[in-house]
Amino acid sequence: MFPRAEDGRRSGSALGRAVVADALRVADPAAAAAAERESDWRTGYLRHFRALVEAGLDGGYDIARAGLASVHSRMRVTSGGDEIPLGEAFAAAAEPLDTVTIHGDSKPEQELVLPYRGELLRGDALLRRLDAWVRDGTIEESCAEAVREVAAEPDWLDLSDQRLVVLGAGAEMGPLPAVLAWGGTVIGIDLPRPRVWERVAATARQSAGTLIAPGRTIESAGVDLLTGLPAAAQWLLGIEGRLVLGNYVYAPGAAYPRLSAAVDALTEQVRAQRPGAALAFLATPTDAFAVPAAAVVQATTRFRERPAAAKAFAAMSGNRLLQPNYPPGADPGIADSLVPQQGPNYALAKRIQRWRASVARHDGTTVSFSVAPPTRTRSVLSNRLLAAAYAGAHVFGVEIFEPATSNRLMAALLVHQLRKPRPAAPSAWTDETVGAAHGGLWRAAYQPRTVLGLAAVRGLPAALPRPPRG
Repeated sequence: MFPRAEDGRRSGSALGRAVVADALRVADPAAAAAAERESDWRTGYLRHFRALVEAGLDGGYDIARAGLASVHSRMRVTSGGDEIPLGEAFAAAAEPLDTVTIHGDSKPEQELVLPYRGELLRGDALLRRLDAWVRDGTIEESCAEAVREVAAEPDWLDLSDQRLVVLGAGAEMGPLPAVLAWGGTVIGIDLPRPRVWERVAATARQSAGTLIAPGRTIESAGVDLLTGLPAAAQWLLGIEGRLVLGNYVYAPGAAYPRLSAAVDALTEQVRAQRPGAALAFLATPTDAFAVPAAAVVQATTRFRERPAAAKAFAAMSGNRLLQPNYPPGADPGIADSLVPQQGPNYALAKRIQRWRASVARHDGTTVSFSVAPPTRTRSVLSNRLLAAAYAGAHVFGVEIFEPATSNRLMAALLVHQLRKPRPAAPSAWTDETVGAAHGGLWRAAYQPRTVLGLAAVRGLPAALPRPPRG
């Protein structure tokens, strides 16, 4: 749970303000003070999360460590009626969890296949699609290079030598379906919701892999990480083999940073006793990132060559709309794609994950971290504005992916980063650009927030539910 604020309330905004300020203080005290003074965190958080990126251009690891330390020192857990620090949660006694295992009976897929717009891309067709995405600015060249290499090394797809822990087993963006299809073993953890586990179990039975989950039966499988951290840690540590802890969890609203903190504590507890464990994360494209000069050049060229109608429309808006994505010549640029509709709780939850990825890689842990493309997931489409904006995003040079495409693309990048781990770069932001599949947000002509409303208006007819026929 969140700590109590001065007025006695448990506030996600108070936590976010304090954590961001603590993180900034080690690199930019003035920016930290500005975050502490922010009176309306719900709407004002955007500039402070951008400041975290700007302050971390020269290294950034100290910011990440300070942010994580702040989260762990502030978050609280109830135990026996008392409140204790997050890190002490694992000292509590836990009832052992049972284990259920499902073996698939299909043959493993032995080549990389990418579902895309009704086709199954493989071989030359896959390579042509990668080339097109790079040309259009939809993914970074490093992303295409990694996928090409995985396609050329199909033996890499067999992850039976790993034990991939998918925290958020039912997540649309998670790698569970792909890894099972390739014949791997997946350790699945998700909420104890029968509908979730029915779907996950059906995927496992139709695959070539093995699913292992906490529970006596698949109908009773699952554990809530907000209330069952000690039991989950104890159960995971009983799994033999090299663990890859994959963080694919999501929760709405204020539950998300609580869940993200819980998963981070679980991760550190397991790593402390299994130091060879690897980590895996997916970053949201709707965040702020530092990006290389090449992205700035392409975006700036597109802005310079924008249609006359766009120039006129921007002028009529007092240049509030259709603003350039970057100032010319920025190196690096700041791709600020934070979306206010997602809110500060979402931003904090995802930043905790980014910080852990950076710190763990810097400490020598194998880390898979990739910026995922904007995707039509259920959680995104539940927000009507974002659903409409996604439907109209193509007008502004941004491609929105279907879950099946994103799922396999991100799973391929996971395979590459596990098979060819790399050491940390001198600055954390450069690691975050490797393998990025941002959908075009980094290389689009316009700053995303200045076209969000226009994209929503353009996409509204497609996003509205269709009336039943007859």
